[in-house]
Amino acid sequence: MPAEHVRRVEVLGYQAIAITDHADSSNMDFIIPRLMQAAKDLNPYSKTRLIPGIELTHVPPEMFAELVPRARKLGALVVVGHGETVTEPVIPGSNMAAIKSGVDILAHPGFITLEEAEYAARKGTFLELSGRKGHCLTNGHVAAIAAQAGAKLAVNADAHGPGDFLTAEKAKTVALGAGVDEAKYEQIRNDMENFVKGL
Repeated sequence: MPAEHVRRVEVLGYQAIAITDHADSSNMDFIIPRLMQAAKDLNPYSKTRLIPGIELTHVPPEMFAELVPRARKLGALVVVGHGETVTEPVIPGSNMAAIKSGVDILAHPGFITLEEAEYAARKGTFLELSGRKGHCLTNGHVAAIAAQAGAKLAVNADAHGPGDFLTAEKAKTVALGAGVDEAKYEQIRNDMENFVKGL
């Protein structure tokens, strides 16, 4: 429930939270308008801004080009592509298709290639360092490839329930554990803050 999530992260000191529930062509027109309504209702009363978004999940790579603009037209301010995590049977080619279609964040991109990361750098797509069990297994690889390609990184809880949200200390641990140094972590924080301010 958005109200509960917003309150829980407000207590943790979050400035904003994007709720990006899993979706495909069958349910995004249901999810996004309801998140927009929740943002309209809750934002006047909370120190934490709710940002409506969506995560396109397990969709055929060929559908990203159609679904990303449709999600934005429906009102999603943040569009996430479900990347080729090593823990799920994501269709090969999803990473590049999501990046080419203009997603804002490529979640848990697994063993992303240098070519994909370089394309992400050109498109301004953030690559996720995940705080989620399983998805985090390739964080070190993602951080190293992003550094090589000049791609931006985002530290994300990939929360699926109220107990999954990262504290500031835990988010830093996720980044440092992936091999990111303190200076790079500050850059990640600044990049994400600037992204959110632009929404």
